[in-house]
Amino acid sequence: MPLFKNLSAYDERSARLAGIALMVLSIFMFSFGDAMGKFLVGTYSVGQLLFLRACAALLLLLPLIWKQRHQFLHLERPRLQLFRVVLSTLEVAAFFLATVYLPLADVITYYLAGPIFVTAMSAIFLREKVGWRRWTAILIGFCGVLIALRPSAQTVSLPALIALGGSLSFATLMLITRSLRKTPDIVMASSQFVGTFLLGAVLSAFHWVPPTPGSLVIFAAAGLISVTALFCVNRSLKLAPASVVVPYQYSMIVWAVIFGFVVFGDVPQVATIVGAAIIIAAGFYIYLRERDLGRPSADVNPPV
Repeated sequence: MPLFKNLSAYDERSARLAGIALMVLSIFMFSFGDAMGKFLVGTYSVGQLLFLRACAALLLLLPLIWKQRHQFLHLERPRLQLFRVVLSTLEVAAFFLATVYLPLADVITYYLAGPIFVTAMSAIFLREKVGWRRWTAILIGFCGVLIALRPSAQTVSLPALIALGGSLSFATLMLITRSLRKTPDIVMASSQFVGTFLLGAVLSAFHWVPPTPGSLVIFAAAGLISVTALFCVNRSLKLAPASVVVPYQYSMIVWAVIFGFVVFGDVPQVATIVGAAIIIAAGFYIYLRERDLGRPSADVNPPV
C-alpha cells in the first residue's frame, strides 16, 4: 500500500510539473507569435495579418471542427456568443495596430491589466461583492497602468489609447467568457479566429500587399503558433490546478521585453517596467483572493 501511495504522489507531482512546463511554453509561444505579428505589420496591413494568420489557424483547427461539429449546433446564449466574437476580433485588431507604433512590452503591459479590469467591472456591472482588499489592489493596479501610460499632453498618444482600449475590450471578453462556461473549447477558439478572418478579409480588400514566400511562411507560423499555444494552455490547466500554473502567465512581460530588444531594438522605459511590476503584483493578489473565495479566475493570455 505505501508503494502505491508514493506512486500516486509521484504521478501528481509529475503532472504539476508538466502543467507548469506547458504553461511556460504556451506563454513563450504567445509572445513569439506577437513578435512575429509586430514584425509583419511593419510591411503589411493589420487586416492582412488578421486574414492570413486566421487562415492558417482555421486550417489547423478544421479537423477538430469537423470532428466536433455537433457542438456548434446548439450554443448557449447565441447573441452573447456573437458579441464575444465581435469583442475578441476588435481587441486583437487593436493589439496589433498598437504594436505598429509602440514597443511590444508597452502593449503587453496594458493587456496584463485585464484581470484587474475584470474584477472592477464585475463589481460595477454584475454587482459582485468585492471587498476592500481587492478594491485596494484594483486602485493600485490602476496606478500601475497610469505609470506605464505616462499621462501628459506630450506623452499620451493615440496608439497608447488604442492599446488601453484593446485591454478594456479584452477584460470585457474575459467577463463574458466567465458566463459562457458551458461552451466547448473548440467553439470558443474557432469562433475567435473566424471573427478575425472576416474582419481581416474586409480590411485587406482596401490595402493588400502581395506577400513574399518568406512572409507567407511567417503568416502561417503565426497562426499555427497561436493555436498550439491555446492547446498547451488548455492541457496545462487539466494537468495542474489553476493556482499552480496561472501565475506563470505573467512571464509574458519578460518575453515581450526580450523579443522587443532582440528583434526591434526596443529598450523598455523605466516607467513601463515599474508600471508592469505594479500591475502584476496587483493582479496576482486579486487572483489569490478570488481563488480563496472560490471565484473563477481570469486568464491573462494574449489575444489569439
